[in-house]
Amino acid sequence: MAGRIRQSDVEEVKARTNIADIVGEHVTLKSAGVGSLKGLCPFHDERSPSFHVRPQLGYYHCFGCGESGDVYTFLQRMDHVTFSEAVERLAGRLGFELHYEDGGPAQDHGNRARLLAANAAAAEFFVEQLVSPEAEVGRRFLGERGFDAEAAKAFGVGFAPKSWDRLTNHLKSRGYSTEELAAAGLVSQGDRGVYDRFRGRLVWPIRDVTGQTVGFGARRLLDDDNGPKYLNTPETAVYRKAQVLYGLDLAKRDISRTRRVVVVEGYTDVMACHLAGITTAIATCGTAFGVEHIRVLRRVLGDDSGGGEVIFTFDGDAAGQQAAMRAFAEEQRFTAQTYVAVAPDGLDPCDLRLARGDHAVRALIDQKTPLFEFVIRHTLSRFDLESVEGRVGALRAAAPVIADIRDRSLRPGYTRELARMLGLELGEVERAVRGAGTRGRDEGRGGGEASGRAGGGGARDGGGPGGGRP
Repeated sequence: MAGRIRQSDVEEVKARTNIADIVGEHVTLKSAGVGSLKGLCPFHDERSPSFHVRPQLGYYHCFGCGESGDVYTFLQRMDHVTFSEAVERLAGRLGFELHYEDGGPAQDHGNRARLLAANAAAAEFFVEQLVSPEAEVGRRFLGERGFDAEAAKAFGVGFAPKSWDRLTNHLKSRGYSTEELAAAGLVSQGDRGVYDRFRGRLVWPIRDVTGQTVGFGARRLLDDDNGPKYLNTPETAVYRKAQVLYGLDLAKRDISRTRRVVVVEGYTDVMACHLAGITTAIATCGTAFGVEHIRVLRRVLGDDSGGGEVIFTFDGDAAGQQAAMRAFAEEQRFTAQTYVAVAPDGLDPCDLRLARGDHAVRALIDQKTPLFEFVIRHTLSRFDLESVEGRVGALRAAAPVIADIRDRSLRPGYTRELARMLGLELGEVERAVRGAGTRGRDEGRGGGEASGRAGGGGARDGGGPGGGRP
């Protein structure tokens, strides 16, 4: 076992590293005066930035939760690595050779660094396989969806051969043990031993915000594949699907610059959007869009002033409608304004680009609808507005939606619009909205969660979008 890293090397790596560069891969930082930067704290949920970084001192501190430390502490807390692993990671970025007190190499088998390295090697293997004769079915799948070789290369798309051990043998030849491959989620264990998890599938690398490959998403291609349509890496020490957003590594700079993010439902939708010029598109990885995803996005957005935009795209079917309603359930966690973009004929961004071109994808995003307006219309669609009973029921269901709008200046306009839709007197609708707001505040004081959303007539059921098309 290797000894401790020499203290002089620890100090040298720290001196050569700009802490703002490391923190900036996770948090959008803005100037906070001479020698100081600030952003939303990555360690707790907040609406106003209280997380400060002092690059010249190599130090960070959050005045909200009290977290503080140097660049090593930050990596340990953010990425759940040991102190030695944090030093080794930064040394690797710098190309700095570390020395150990016993002169030996770093002992990193089974730790995070080894799992990430195994994933990186697997990603290279999959990309190499995509040009093989066996991968013709994968190349055809991509071509039929408007993606050429350059697009596949840009997104690191690869192919997992239909073999029980091709990847396993390749990675073993590179020095990785079976235990490490299992810990990385690259192999599975069965009655007959260990075998490749991904076989005969198109593979997308899933990267964290820093660009490191933490897992994979694989699409079924063959008729005799009885597995799920999409198969993802299982939960591992480096891959947690509730915290990972596909494409965020590519989109983060433009998200930070434009303060806009487009949330789509699948890997091919992300590709289509980026190729069409919507370079802020991201997607969840086989799971619903949830609270942890929102926390990640808020840090990248710099979501503290309300000036940003979060645009959800959904299929036009019933599942897409439900996904929009689930997005609304978490809407107030954003300070940014939230919108929905649904193509009139229900096409997702990938199919829309294929059918009508890049301009149609851009137009879809430009013609977005405020999420509140979408929710109100969806809520009313559940009632027979030709009957008195239906209009009364619709008013009771829609009033809490308007009462829940954060921007009070928008409430009168939506109240008038609701009165017009229902054919009711404005005063009657105003009273219903005020009453819904009062009930929400009373329930909040009584300990209820998300009090203003309690009266939505069954339209909100928690969770998030994105679970239908990974």
